[in-house]
Amino acid sequence: MVLLWLCGVMPATQGSTNRPVEFSWFAALCDDDATELANPAAALPSSYDHCSGIVAEAARQGFDAVLLPSGYELGIDNTVFAAGVARDVPDIDLLLAIRCGELWPPQLVRQLVSLDQLCEGRLRVNLISSDLPGRSESGEVRYGRTAEVIDLLTSGLSGQPLEHHGDAFDLSVPSPRIARTDGRRLPLYFGGLSAPAREVAARGVDVYLMWPDVEEVVAATITDLRQRAAVHGRQLTMGYRVHVVVREDEAEARAAARALVASLDEAAGTAQRERSLDATSVGVHRQSELRAEADVEGYVEANLWTGIGRARSGCGAAIVGTPDQVEAKLRRYMAMGIDAFILSGYPHAEECRRFGELVLPRFDHAKLQLP
Repeated sequence: MVLLWLCGVMPATQGSTNRPVEFSWFAALCDDDATELANPAAALPSSYDHCSGIVAEAARQGFDAVLLPSGYELGIDNTVFAAGVARDVPDIDLLLAIRCGELWPPQLVRQLVSLDQLCEGRLRVNLISSDLPGRSESGEVRYGRTAEVIDLLTSGLSGQPLEHHGDAFDLSVPSPRIARTDGRRLPLYFGGLSAPAREVAARGVDVYLMWPDVEEVVAATITDLRQRAAVHGRQLTMGYRVHVVVREDEAEARAAARALVASLDEAAGTAQRERSLDATSVGVHRQSELRAEADVEGYVEANLWTGIGRARSGCGAAIVGTPDQVEAKLRRYMAMGIDAFILSGYPHAEECRRFGELVLPRFDHAKLQLP
């Protein structure tokens, strides 16, 4: 399937940094907000009021979309949250994380179509290859299930019957009465570093998301995913998920980064990371490798700081610097072929405002138009 590109948002051309790209922010629905990552007393627990404030700030700053993360054990339910906030932010898209091991596909189709109606077509989906709650499953099982969910969503969201006979799901049911009126599925975002994850992306999603890495590895990952997608006659849009710490002075930016983890107890940080449901994934392991490769201040390359990963699982690095330095780093990723950025920073509403005022106006950005 070849992606349709509208409104001037064209497939990435390596070397070009003048094209529009998509900028998304992050709503901390999984108890992932704090003024100090090292201090539990400084945490900002997820609540509807707190997280809707983050979404409202992202909308005020002109972000194109906002990621609504999902964690089975942490925070508040993101689907319920999305339904509550949808009509309050009519100009920003909602990127809803879906844990494939937790939802029955026919019900998931119905939920997503209903939510898309509330959003008036502004819904996107970020697929997560999660375990079934209470189980620890192999990557082969998890990514195999995700591939089947993609097939079922492709059928069900377009109003087709859910006729599927696989290892994870054996279904023969009609689609819900409601369906997307344009007959197309919702845009699918997805990330994963393992070989099975890369194949899932190459075969069936629209946007492949990467966590932070050194530029050489980012470029190699883009090349690999493009080659894998081409085997299936497809194109992939490339996305990059990273934290940011931006200040008008470089010394101030570095000091703000240090302050986030200044009093971190390593045992407490390890315990925090291991609470995550993806703590043993290939991607999380790679974030640990980056911390081991970093210098004494936690920088693994210019302006890429790995300190956040000392206290957080998953995306564990931040672009740290002045507006000029942050812009330059993002444009280097664009030159490699990145067309979508999902950003975050601590505390989330405050850093959203800083990035929105200091960096975002420097870019021509727009919502990606995807099938």
